[in-house]
Parts: sequence; C-alpha cells; structure tokens
Amino acid sequence: MEVTSSYPKPPLFHTNTTPRNSKKSLPIPTHPISNTSLQFQLPLHKPHYKIHQPIKPQPKKTTNASSPSCTISDVLRLMDSLGIDIPVDTYVSLFKECTEFRDPLKAVELYNHICKSDVVPTLPLLNRLLLMLVSCGCFEHARQLFDKMRMRNSKSWAAMIAGCVENGEYEGALRLFMEMQSEVGNLCKCGDVIDDGILVCVLKACVELMNLELGKQIHGWLLRLGNCESLALSSFLIKFYGEFGYLESADNVFDHVPRCNTVVWTARIGNLCKEEEFEGVLRIFREMVREGVKKNSFTFSSVLKACGKLSDAGCCGRQVHASSVKVGLDTDGYVQCSLIDMYGKYGLLRDALRVFNAREDKSNIACWNAMLMGFIQHGCGVEAMKLLYEMKEAGLQPHESLINEVLLVCGSSNIEKMDA
Repeated sequence: MEVTSSYPKPPLFHTNTTPRNSKKSLPIPTHPISNTSLQFQLPLHKPHYKIHQPIKPQPKKTTNASSPSCTISDVLRLMDSLGIDIPVDTYVSLFKECTEFRDPLKAVELYNHICKSDVVPTLPLLNRLLLMLVSCGCFEHARQLFDKMRMRNSKSWAAMIAGCVENGEYEGALRLFMEMQSEVGNLCKCGDVIDDGILVCVLKACVELMNLELGKQIHGWLLRLGNCESLALSSFLIKFYGEFGYLESADNVFDHVPRCNTVVWTARIGNLCKEEEFEGVLRIFREMVREGVKKNSFTFSSVLKACGKLSDAGCCGRQVHASSVKVGLDTDGYVQCSLIDMYGKYGLLRDALRVFNAREDKSNIACWNAMLMGFIQHGCGVEAMKLLYEMKEAGLQPHESLINEVLLVCGSSNIEKMDA
C-alpha cells in the first residue's frame, strides 16, 4: 500500500534539461524528520548525541571467479562516456551489488549519479536505493532521500526505522514510528502498512530506552488485531518482557504461539537465565525434550550456562552435553565454549580439555579464554602458562586481565617476557 505524505514535499528528482557533463546539485532538505506531535511520551534520560564518522571504504574482499570483473564505477563511467542513459534495471542490479558488498563509497556514488540522471524514480526503485544506503552505513544520505520521498510504503518506513536502530538513534526510530502513524492513521487501522520488521525494531528501541509503556501498547494492538501468532514478533515480545523482568507476561505470550517453535522456547530460557532462575531453565529444557521441540546452539549455550551455576558437580551439564551429541550440536562453536566453561567451573578439567582439543575452529578465542579461566580458577598455573604460550603461537593475543590472573596463580613474573 502506498502512502501519501501528509505534508508537501519538493520534487525528488528534476528532469535533466542540461548537457550530461554539466554540474547539477540535489537540493538538501531543511525540514526535520518529523514535524508531527508524538502520541507517546518518550522517557526522560540523559540525551545521547551520536557523532557520525566520515564514510570510510571497507576492506576489499578477495576476488574469485564469481566476483564481477568490473566495478560499479567502471559501469557508470563507461555509460556516461558513451552518452547512454542507464536503464532502471541496470540501476537495480547495481544497487543489489552494492548492498551485497556493503561499500559506502560506491553507495554514495550511485546515489549521486541517479540524482543527476533523467530517471523518473518509482517507489520500488526509491525503496531499493534507500535500503542500499542504510545497508552500507550511509545513514545521513538515507535520511535525506527519505525526507524527499513524496510516496512511502511499509518498506520505506521499515528501512529507515531499521537504520535508526542500527545507528543507535533509538529516539529517532520511535519518532519515525509516531510520524508513520500520523501519516497512515491510527495504529489499529494501519495493520496493512506496519509489518513485523518495523515492530521488532520499535520494540528493540523500547528496550534500549526502557520504554515499557510503548512496548505494552504495541502488544495490546497486536492482540486486538489477532496478530500475536507471528513467531518473529512473539519471540521478541518474550525477550522484551524478560528485559523488564515481567516473566509472567512473557509466559502469556509464549502460551499463544505454536509450541513447536525453537526460537520462542529459547527466548523463554534466556529470560530465566537473565533472572538467574537456573532451576527453571532446566525445567523448561526438560519440557522441550518431552515435547520433541528442536534445539539450536543458542538453546544449548543458555542451558549450559545455567548448568554451570548449579551445585550438582556437573551432573546436569553432562546430561545436556549428551543431548547435544545426539542432535549433532556438540561441535558447534557456541556450544563448545559453553561446555568448556561449564566443565571448568566444576573443576572437570579433563572433560573441558577433551572438548577444547576436539574443536574444529582453532581460532575461536572464546574457547581459549574459557579453558584458560578453568585453569586459573583451580590454581593450575603451569597449565595456564602453557596455554598462554600456545595462544601466542596460534597468533592470538590473550587479554591483559587474563595474563595478570595467570601471574597471580603462578606467583612469578617470568611470563611478562611474553609481551616482548
């Protein structure tokens, strides 16, 4: 559904009536993102001013047989030198390529080029351009484009709100959400415009700003629309309430979604871990096993974290380890790190070493740190020192705090020579 802005905007692009090589400029908007009154009161807190750094080129990726033989700049220069107008389909392909490689310099080049072209932009083309700018980190250019758009739909709003959240401008994301409501009507009447992605971003902003009230209003709106079975929204609503410690509200959301979904179960487990209800974590995990719900690596890493906090000498941790072996997730990096940490806390260093030595990714520094902490916690100074040297040989830099911990355990300063 295309939405017409409630206030007049200047034309987005001007038709080219001058020679191609003549210099032209795109007018910069002076109006703010939103000039509408907010329907929700933002919480008071110390304002955060984000300093936008100048665009820096990303490191060039290693080329291979599938990489393009010429760059976006080459295409633009070639077409310009031949005096050929670039078709819309070509622009779309270039947008897609630039978005894939996340190149901010090329994104700005494309943006400036199409602004000076004779192309009459359609809403889908503008949305692709907006998404490219946001994806490449060119947020200020995306803001300029968005402010000039005479027509907007859900994809336009979603891209811009996501850009605000990605750049830490959480109040800006909420203000855009309020502006969207003022343009499309009441929140409960615009379900065809507001998609799940927008609401997830808004809920993330609510968590960052500790705006519980707005999150609850969004939840109530979803209940009135009967749209609480969306798994993406439901899983984030569970996390949202968990951040505020409202576990009962999180459980109410959980009760209204299909019980076979892994994400919502894992979100529920994560909430219990955050509230340090570790016995509850094991209870939910056993319920997952009984109901045959598929587990993922995040499920196991959260449960193993809870196992490391129990006083059962690692008994539950061994059972969870066995369960991960059955589903083939014992070789996952997250799970291995959690296993090493869990075994290390109980002093089961042989088991921790067995997992550590079986890992495929030797560069996973989290596993090294977990193994090192296991040695440190149980006074194994010699083993910790050997592991530090192995880390150095593997090209990994141990954290200074860990080196200091090893120094305390060993009671020696000889290891300081490692920093030379």
